[in-house]
Amino acid sequence: MEQQVPRISSGTDLIIVSGMSGSGKSIVLHALEDLGYYCIDNLPAVLLPQLVSHLREPQGPLYSLVAVSIDSRNRQFLEKVPTNLQNLRDTGLKVRIIFLQSEDKTLIRRYSETQRKHPLTDNTTPLADGIAEERRLLTPLEQDADRRIDTTRTNPVELRSIIRDFAAARGKTGTTLVLKSFGFKYGVPMDADYLFDMRCLPNPYWKTELRDLSGLDEPVVRFFHRSPLVTQMVNQIGAFLEFWLPYFDLENRSYLMVALGCTGGQHRSVFITEELASRFRSQELTVQTDHRDLYPVSTAVPA
Repeated sequence: MEQQVPRISSGTDLIIVSGMSGSGKSIVLHALEDLGYYCIDNLPAVLLPQLVSHLREPQGPLYSLVAVSIDSRNRQFLEKVPTNLQNLRDTGLKVRIIFLQSEDKTLIRRYSETQRKHPLTDNTTPLADGIAEERRLLTPLEQDADRRIDTTRTNPVELRSIIRDFAAARGKTGTTLVLKSFGFKYGVPMDADYLFDMRCLPNPYWKTELRDLSGLDEPVVRFFHRSPLVTQMVNQIGAFLEFWLPYFDLENRSYLMVALGCTGGQHRSVFITEELASRFRSQELTVQTDHRDLYPVSTAVPA
């Protein structure tokens, strides 16, 4: 019996997964597949219009969730990203883009550990040059991404959780506010749209009884609530975001990533993140939180 070709329904959610090689695209596709998406890995971009056409044929099982991986080898698509994306959206598809990135030194380490070959390296092109060229080629797609994810310090379990949240938001309207706490000593998140520094605030680390706790623990929460400076920081950042979020909505931005950092990512940034999340959830906005450095770092995303 001839195999039936799946077709797309009206309102189909098409997710394009892209990003740096070694940043975890395979993990994202597997996570989406587990969520019921019809996934295609490394589809030549020139075939993407044909895929959409076939998925719209009147016969075959119905697929409303589709995910396609596009990497740096798809130069034809990357050279005209805005036009190609608009052509897809003109067919009635809801197209969302996930873009994965990691620091160069992390990508080099992952390739060293797995002994895999980078797609843009050869006998005359070293790994570092291949990574640099890939970043250049993928810049247009990164700029058009709905969600950029920095996997430098993200393990596979955390990445799957982020993808579940992203997929679950497909029917929601408005900009999703993503609040991420982090520690400056571990590096600044590469996926932040806005970054705020909390290191000017009182630090519970210098109180012995609070040092081993976090910004989620009640004694630390009480410590911060007693500080007018902390309250002022929360109110000013909150007011800034309240003013600008509607303008991101007008631009049809799916996500706005706001990173809040302190020295170690345990106390100040965690508390401020939770306070802001509570504030915006009370306004019935969609809010996601991520405490990047709150817990011990586990195995990073493999290549």
